[in-house]
Amino acid sequence: MTRSSGRVFDAGLQAERTALAWRRTALAMAVGAVGAGRLAVPVLGVLALVAAAVGLVQAALVALAARRRYRVVHRSLTDRGDLTGVRQAGVPIAALACSGVLIGLLALAFVLGD
Repeated sequence: MTRSSGRVFDAGLQAERTALAWRRTALAMAVGAVGAGRLAVPVLGVLALVAAAVGLVQAALVALAARRRYRVVHRSLTDRGDLTGVRQAGVPIAALACSGVLIGLLALAFVLGD
């Protein structure tokens, strides 16, 4: 017996809140990458643009992985009633860490290059 996929599984909407948080995180990553790249262009030139582009790609990967994970979590909760079909969220967390390191390196290069 399966439940309808449009039904809200729980009153707290934890999966929905988590998905929204990951969307905000991806947006912040994109803004941080563009901002850091823009500030570092006078010092680093093309390298800053490449790093900003890598940051944008990472932000897009986080957004896509979070969207996919939300769909899997929602489907598992509504169909099975548990989270046994959901894997760990390693990809968005790793991309977030890489983006933070990249933005930090851009900031360091900007400060040392000035």
